[in-house]
Amino acid sequence: MSDRAYQVFEEQQKARGIDLEKVKEKLKALKVETPSWGYGDSGTRFKVFKQQGVPRNPFEKFEDAAQVHKLTGICPSVAIHIPWDKTDDYDKLKEHAANLGVSIGAVNPNLFQEDEYIFGSVTNSDPAIRQKAEEHLLECVDIAKTVGSDVLSLWFADGTNYPGQADIRKRKHWMQESLTRMYRAMTPEMRMLIEYKFFEPAFYHTDLADWGMAFNLANKLGPQAEVLVDTGHHAQGTNVEHIVAYLLDEEKLGGFHFNSRKYADDDLIVGSVNPYELFLIFYQILDAEATGSEGVRNNAANIAYMIDQSHAIEPKIPAMLRSVLNVHTQYAKALLINLDEVKEAQDRQDVLGAEDAVRRAFEFDVAPLLRAVREEIGVPVDPMKTYLESGYGQSILSRGKGGASW
Repeated sequence: MSDRAYQVFEEQQKARGIDLEKVKEKLKALKVETPSWGYGDSGTRFKVFKQQGVPRNPFEKFEDAAQVHKLTGICPSVAIHIPWDKTDDYDKLKEHAANLGVSIGAVNPNLFQEDEYIFGSVTNSDPAIRQKAEEHLLECVDIAKTVGSDVLSLWFADGTNYPGQADIRKRKHWMQESLTRMYRAMTPEMRMLIEYKFFEPAFYHTDLADWGMAFNLANKLGPQAEVLVDTGHHAQGTNVEHIVAYLLDEEKLGGFHFNSRKYADDDLIVGSVNPYELFLIFYQILDAEATGSEGVRNNAANIAYMIDQSHAIEPKIPAMLRSVLNVHTQYAKALLINLDEVKEAQDRQDVLGAEDAVRRAFEFDVAPLLRAVREEIGVPVDPMKTYLESGYGQSILSRGKGGASW
């Protein structure tokens, strides 16, 4: 790399004791899964906004996702959502993905769109509805086996709106019973990632309202069950990086659904509102990799990084590119933290020195570093510019409107 900006950057980091070759190795190794539903039509709870050119089926979703991987080099897998991505031939979809240079990633069940689930799915007081929900969970395990996926990602909209509406303790037991049957159906290589959300669409109580409930359930199910942290599913002011550190220390951090939010809900592009939070999350993970016990290090090395966004007003592929590039940027900055310097300041109880050692890494412009990494792995140094000039966005307009949506 002959870029003068990179040479200056390299000299700066060398003076700080940062091994840039190791940093680049980590940046090349990062893998971020994109979601099939992020390429389809989506909207708010009030309306789905139709865009011209969105995929009409899961095969076209994978074609668009393959563009993101081709341009970034770090998105080799695509999560699917059932029944949004249901097909008569999953082997054909798997082969189609492989021909495009990507693979099928996490399988996501859908237990919130059937009319029967108005009062809950696996926590419904009607045994027949609970059975239907369980059958869908088991169906998704079978799909994962067929497509070679080792991750099942679970989110439940189950909850109530009013005091006395339902028996909260009974619902807790029904959920555990259903997930136990699903857990027993998984292969030894599979992981169950349990997501949580403290409100919406249930406004009085949500059956899995926070990370502690998901953590408790994962512990009861067994070692193949872990917690999935969605970066938008927290109350205002929640210290998400604290949750990440705690789960890492308990060896129960399964993965992330990356997105962002300003007030409530989620689906804003990750890093678009609070990039410092994303940076600090990566700091906790990298610190665990470097200084944790063997189990903590193994957990930190086995995190499933996934985007979970349904872009309603943005063009789909550029929005996904922006999401992935934001993740790569904050990961790059976190890799520039001199952990030894932080530790020494902590041992001296030097509050400002420790904070400065962390924040200083965030303030570096890592664009020269990321350009160098992309050049070395053979992808465009400016993925967004390359996409916009490629003509792919224009070529898919022939799909028309009325594509696949959630």
